[in-house]
Amino acid sequence: MTRVFNDPSHFAEDMVQGFVAAHPEHVRAVPGGGGVVRAHRPATPKVAVLTGGGSGHYPAFCGVVGKGFADGSVIGNVFTSPSAAQAYSVAAEAETGAGVLFMFGNYAGDVMNFGQAAQRLTAEGIPARCFAVTDDIASAPAAEADRRRGIAGGFTVYKTASAAAEEGAGLDEVIRIAEHTNARTRSLGVAFAGCTLPGQREPLFTVPAGKLGLGLGIHGEPGVSETELTSAEELARTLVEGLLAERPAEAAESRRVAVLLNGLGATKYEELYVLWASVSRLLAEAGLELVRPEVGELVTSLDMAGCSLTVTWLDDELERLWLAPADTPAYRRGELAPEAPGTGDATAAGSTAAAASPAIAERAATAPRPATATRTADAPATATREAVATAAIVVRAFQAAHALLHEQEETLGRLDAVAGDGDHGRGMCKGVDAALAAAEKAQATGAAPAALLGAAGDAWAAEAGGTSGALWGAGLRAFGSALPADRAAGPAELAAGARAALEAVTSLGKAEPGDKTLVDGLDPFVTAFTGRLEAGGAPAQALADAADVARTAAEATAQLRPRLGRARPLAERSVGTPDPGATSLALVLGAVADAVRPAV
Repeated sequence: MTRVFNDPSHFAEDMVQGFVAAHPEHVRAVPGGGGVVRAHRPATPKVAVLTGGGSGHYPAFCGVVGKGFADGSVIGNVFTSPSAAQAYSVAAEAETGAGVLFMFGNYAGDVMNFGQAAQRLTAEGIPARCFAVTDDIASAPAAEADRRRGIAGGFTVYKTASAAAEEGAGLDEVIRIAEHTNARTRSLGVAFAGCTLPGQREPLFTVPAGKLGLGLGIHGEPGVSETELTSAEELARTLVEGLLAERPAEAAESRRVAVLLNGLGATKYEELYVLWASVSRLLAEAGLELVRPEVGELVTSLDMAGCSLTVTWLDDELERLWLAPADTPAYRRGELAPEAPGTGDATAAGSTAAAASPAIAERAATAPRPATATRTADAPATATREAVATAAIVVRAFQAAHALLHEQEETLGRLDAVAGDGDHGRGMCKGVDAALAAAEKAQATGAAPAALLGAAGDAWAAEAGGTSGALWGAGLRAFGSALPADRAAGPAELAAGARAALEAVTSLGKAEPGDKTLVDGLDPFVTAFTGRLEAGGAPAQALADAADVARTAAEATAQLRPRLGRARPLAERSVGTPDPGATSLALVLGAVADAVRPAV
């Protein structure tokens, strides 16, 4: 289990502090948090390649920040996507005028949050793109390769794309290299035992004695099936044959391969080398030539016992980029040319940018460095007395949600661990903590409910990260945006706000009823709430009735098979357990209904 921590909810922040202190020659922290960037900015503009995702995977992702590899890393909570605000802040520190490429595994929260950050950067005149790695053959069939998740094969994709950027390739060319590498990369993993989140006593999953979980994820997700754990030779054969059966058609003639045998955190190096002896022989017998293979811990999962095998079929271009030199805290290869004097002073980032171009200098001088959550652009309108009183009720509702979510944190985590990564309870608590603080701050300024909900939504999204953080943030802000800016809302406006929240959540998450997500609770809630309001019901009673509908709908998700998100590859395992997102939504709505009933 994970034994060394202070406050488990700040494990990632504490880790970053220590990481930066240990490697000042390579990295510096982004002001206000969110991740790290190179200690020394490039002397001339180059594409900023930023890796990212939840923490718990060291040396991915921050361990490979340095010359020849990534320009920065966006670091979320353990197994949780970083927020859009964190991604934006790291990009603002790392970009030098040639654009930004966010690279991450194909997980819903990462896709949402990095995508939002890229949109914001592009709107501000900084070209920004996203690329999601899809190397895990166990997570979807070949015909649905775009739905596969990213595991250790991301290391190879990040390396070749970063090397291309280091050579001076433009943004489109770096993306082409990423696409080309990803298309030729396949991975398959196994688990012998689950991992534990900091502060938790029980692992996210267990594997029966004498068996292994085949097709695990790197966020503590169990394997998609279980099989007998026999000898290293048989395990090597399972991994090698699985990957060779998925050989890309475009690489049919390729014989030279980059290979990673990756430990997941608790499998000893000696064990990996025992396995490698068989893996390397089987690959050679299949006619493949191994090019600088890597055996060790590259993409871990806290203390998980297990390993994964990755094969990338090379061509001349990819082999050159795979072998290119790099110097990072956790990965070094070859010899790099020394940096030009004076280009590396981390405190002189603005002057380095200024030397590149006036436009970059202006951005360096004025670029925001958001550390928190709430938007400051929304100057609230002067609120009526009734609106101020209603805002106090909204704060009371957030307080009730805060108390309930902290009470249910472990329960929600256990629900999530059945077919996911077990972080839902902790993520919801971080989100509601930030939202409540923002709501109380807005209330102190005399804000109306509209501005208060917008601030709370932005805070939730920025601090919680992950899929649920992005969805709750979008939903709260959309609800607030539909309300009057200076007065309390009437029934028709409350109904419009509920519909706006549902539209924002479904637009961002792309989920529909029946997908076994938060939407399975939200959609029937909105239908019931708006229907009762339109029938002339009092808002408090309409909320209470609709919250009951949401609770029933959340319970009914136990019979659904997930079609989206991290639970999708473990659909059968999920049947019989209600969706954690729909469950937490129903809990919050019930607490809110109880909190506002006496006052409305």
